[in-house]
Amino acid sequence: MKKVLLGMSGGVDSSVSAHLLLKNGYSVDGVTFNLTGDLASQAIKDAKNVALKLGINHSVLDMQKEFNKNVIDYFVGEYKSGRTPNPCVMCNKKIKFGMFLDYALKNGYDYIATGHYANIVYDEKIGRYLLKKNNTNKDQSYFLYGLNQHQLSHALFPLGNYEKPEIRKIAKEIGLPVFEKSESQDICFIKNISHGEFIKNYTNSEFKKGNFVNREGKILGTHSGIVNYTVGQRKGLGVALGEPVYVTRIDAENNSIILGDLSSGFTEEITAKDTNFILFDSFESEMEVLAKIRYRSKEEPCIITPINENSVKVKFKNKIKFPAPGQSVVFYLKDGTVVGGGVICE
Repeated sequence: MKKVLLGMSGGVDSSVSAHLLLKNGYSVDGVTFNLTGDLASQAIKDAKNVALKLGINHSVLDMQKEFNKNVIDYFVGEYKSGRTPNPCVMCNKKIKFGMFLDYALKNGYDYIATGHYANIVYDEKIGRYLLKKNNTNKDQSYFLYGLNQHQLSHALFPLGNYEKPEIRKIAKEIGLPVFEKSESQDICFIKNISHGEFIKNYTNSEFKKGNFVNREGKILGTHSGIVNYTVGQRKGLGVALGEPVYVTRIDAENNSIILGDLSSGFTEEITAKDTNFILFDSFESEMEVLAKIRYRSKEEPCIITPINENSVKVKFKNKIKFPAPGQSVVFYLKDGTVVGGGVICE
């Protein structure tokens, strides 16, 4: 019997994942990451209760230090540099499918499992593990493009072919106490404050005010610190110019934020660095794909061309709106297979 170590957040997705793994004949243990130091947190309590209900072992894994270093410090550093980070991508790469996987394999487990809505398929023709979309609006493959063959070969996604309402229904039917639990927020480590306030509290520092300027360099107003803004933002700028304006670029070096109208936010071409490809080991010639420039954006047809072994040029068929440096661009085939992705740099 194959042994699986399941990451349990205390939510309905990972809880039902445990049930489905058991149903499919796996030996399952659950673990909840302690990321905040609060061993009495509701998430840990909920995960323990679910494990008790299902008759599986549950433990808590202290990952505060690793999470702070690899996810929160990265998050803060990106905003301070004028970029928009993607902490979920980094957490998956470094924590869930990095340190957690290493821990599981060292302790005799064959696989780790999570409650992600995505699919892993082994393609015998090309001898590779492929990542594919879950064909619902809950698909989370965007956040998983950074995984490699080793990680994919030791990972299970029990919810790959399910829709969220089905998961809630299963949880209710088998009497799991978390079936009505609400969705977790986008950034798990920020609660009830803005990301700018979080960064201010985390770093225990004030951020220098600067100028809003237009493309010609004319001063339009004063911003409250570049960490409070992201490319494409319109609301909460605090400037009244008689027409809608958007953040089009953040110049960290000069502590200025460039504003423009909607048309100034459209482009046909971007570059991406820190690329990772799942479909093949190396990307060597141009390719037609579909691409998403943020999790909730629409997939757009484009041509990707290698620049060097770590970066690509992305030329879109139609103009895209406000690509934000620091965010991920993820490439797909028409059948939902994840080709790979990278971090938008310009």
